[in-house]
Amino acid sequence: MSNFKLPVCLLALLLLAGCASERVVLLPSADGKASAVIIRDAKGEVVLNQPYAATVRRIDANSTYQASPEEVKARFADALAAQPVRPSSYVLYFEPGGNVLTAESQVVLSRISQEITERAAAEIMVIGHTDRVGSADSNDALSKKRAEAMREVLIETGVAADKIEAVGRGERDPLIPTEDNVAEAKNRRVEINLR
Repeated sequence: MSNFKLPVCLLALLLLAGCASERVVLLPSADGKASAVIIRDAKGEVVLNQPYAATVRRIDANSTYQASPEEVKARFADALAAQPVRPSSYVLYFEPGGNVLTAESQVVLSRISQEITERAAAEIMVIGHTDRVGSADSNDALSKKRAEAMREVLIETGVAADKIEAVGRGERDPLIPTEDNVAEAKNRRVEINLR
């Protein structure tokens, strides 16, 4: 059997055609970053490191080739259609000291609501954060309040309450590390993760 080394961002498609052969095609990563897969067996090693690079492995011989998007769609249509929707994440920012979104984040919130309606069975995690102004206890409470406020907004748009979990992380996970009592807008945020 093959030894596969798969980075998290890698999407490789493996199709077994009985036990006589297998085909591996490296698909482009969703974020456009480079990815690769290494396939090893007793006959050696094959590295696929370009989108649509492919190998066919048979009992008697291996071969590599460059597949096309059209070939992949035609050959693997059922497998591609069965893939789950990829997770996505959004970050919303707040005005200082409360749970009022910035104007830019209000625009992003409408995109989030649209994406949720397009997902058949979305699971949503809302994580609230604060900057380091104020006490740790007050920031814990504020981060939870922010997460709960965004949870309520999503429920108002029609998302089932049991699909949304809201938690507060206070000042513990800053995007921008700062000293105590430093107001940093990037740390006053809610992350919304859709799966």
